[in-house]
Amino acid sequence: MARGSSFTVGTIGAGNVAQAVARRAAAAGHRVVLSNSRGPASLALLVERLGPLASAGTVADAAQADLAVLAVRWHQVPDAVGGFPAWDGRIVIDATNQWKAPGVAIDLGDQTGSERNAALMPGARVVKAFNTLFSRIVVQDPRRADGNLVVVLAGDDAEAKATVSAFVESMGFAPIDIGDLRTGRLMQVGGGPLVGQHLVKLAS
Repeated sequence: MARGSSFTVGTIGAGNVAQAVARRAAAAGHRVVLSNSRGPASLALLVERLGPLASAGTVADAAQADLAVLAVRWHQVPDAVGGFPAWDGRIVIDATNQWKAPGVAIDLGDQTGSERNAALMPGARVVKAFNTLFSRIVVQDPRRADGNLVVVLAGDDAEAKATVSAFVESMGFAPIDIGDLRTGRLMQVGGGPLVGQHLVKLAS
């Protein structure tokens, strides 16, 4: 999609990260479909707070949006994505982190978390993004006096990354593409140097 396009954004999960992205997306004029494991009715109050561009749906509804944001706890990922088989080129923004417990990351060996998640969603075009930022930062206006808050992203599909970059820019963030999902290890909890780094791209 061209830069400046309006997107539909689905969230698979409705926790702090999903809500923060949804709030920024709605504020930028994008339609948002939130989903969780408890069903649409459980999201009524949240949808009301997010305003008229937000709605609640099933995981299948969220997955069919232009961009689906995967934002559930690590152990919930297989169940969250397992019931929707037809990924078929859909773009999934992987905002998860492989936490075993608070502050304790799971060792995946040579595989990155997003490579593991991509394998659970055959046909999906997975772009790692938003996992390095605290949700309390994401929900704020990313436009600073000296520049824009950075969203680092990684993925194996150039077109998908361009689309996610356009979405990121539409919300006022500055996207920085660091390469493929393997390079996305730099964004991974448990040693990734970009985790928790709230960077600002200075205005030119």
